[in-house]
Amino acid sequence: MLTRRGLITSGAGLALAGSGLRLAPSEAAAGPLDLPAALPEGARSNAVLDALPGKKPLIKLSYRPPNYETPLEYFRTAITPNDAFFVRYHLSNIPEVDVRTWKIAVGGEGANGQAEFTLDDLKQLPSAELAAVNLCSGNRRGLFQPHVPGVEWGYGAMGCARWKGARLKDLLDKVGLKKEAIEILFDGADSGVSDKTPDFVKSIPTWKAVEDTTLVAYEMNGAPLPHLNGFPARLIVPGWTGTYWMKHLTTIKALTKPEASFWMNPAYRIPLGKFPLVARFTSQETAVNTPITEIVVNSLITDPLDGANVRMGPITVGGIAWDGGYGISSVEVSSDGGKTWMAATLGEDLGRFAFRTFSYDLLAKAAGKQTVMARATNKIGQTQTSELIHNPAGYHHNVVHSVTFNVA
Repeated sequence: MLTRRGLITSGAGLALAGSGLRLAPSEAAAGPLDLPAALPEGARSNAVLDALPGKKPLIKLSYRPPNYETPLEYFRTAITPNDAFFVRYHLSNIPEVDVRTWKIAVGGEGANGQAEFTLDDLKQLPSAELAAVNLCSGNRRGLFQPHVPGVEWGYGAMGCARWKGARLKDLLDKVGLKKEAIEILFDGADSGVSDKTPDFVKSIPTWKAVEDTTLVAYEMNGAPLPHLNGFPARLIVPGWTGTYWMKHLTTIKALTKPEASFWMNPAYRIPLGKFPLVARFTSQETAVNTPITEIVVNSLITDPLDGANVRMGPITVGGIAWDGGYGISSVEVSSDGGKTWMAATLGEDLGRFAFRTFSYDLLAKAAGKQTVMARATNKIGQTQTSELIHNPAGYHHNVVHSVTFNVA
């Protein structure tokens, strides 16, 4: 039974620890978790349900820095609740942010001027809102065979929310971009425990920065951003993996040459030409690799869960599908090992960057184990792969998803 004694439930209860926050987790859940069998044994045995401040119990993979994934039960709808949204940090000192003094500095050598924005300033700019998937680049890394190093995520290092904020291009317009500006760099308020730890900074190409859908968001699902999801403002880069979605944003700089710090190179790289990607970050490419950019097309069966017991007769297979912003055109379901595929019914379209729910009515005719597979295709013809595309960092796991349940 999960106990929550001592759980801190609001940002006001977070305690200082040096320059960051001491997160106060609840007691761990007793008993095994419903985790994918393919996870490394160490990851399976060490993972526990744990509630961080302002969060429901999530699957804790590491505490310092905090890396917590969302249980599958919260993916049965297209929008992920704020208190169930996954938590991902690279650095251990989570900042105490005083919104009264917090601001974003905008400038850089690729800008014509400098400016600062408070939270009130952001809210004075024209607002935009959209639903978009925030997905860790390493989601499903723990399912790679053979295993690769890194946080051994299962299926839950992702979520979809309605994000509201100012368009990044409106901030950049206030300082003016020089024609030489090729990248826009971002820094947040989190930091490492040692001054030798590389600061977590990221850049995106200027063309991506000035798209209407790239936001500096201050609301998530109609509420202020949760502290552990980037309060008071974070970058939203719809269609691209979460490494670029900078939390606790403090600095925006226009660059006239490619950013060369650790988290851009060598980190977050994929082999050149291995994935069917359209969006390119050409100023950062080398002869052998390229920065990870857009999310690959994917799907997840959330009902029934793997290993569930179901009654013989009609059952509904349900789940979610998503991609890098081209939009899901179809989801197909197979109950015979992929020999034949049937079209599932797609749920409400919340926008091209959002989760798209799907359902399929299946008749379970015989007792015993039954395996069902789901395969998503997007509007530019990309389909999930049937074989894992290996890469050293364990990115872009989008093998056709399957669950096996027991019919009685």
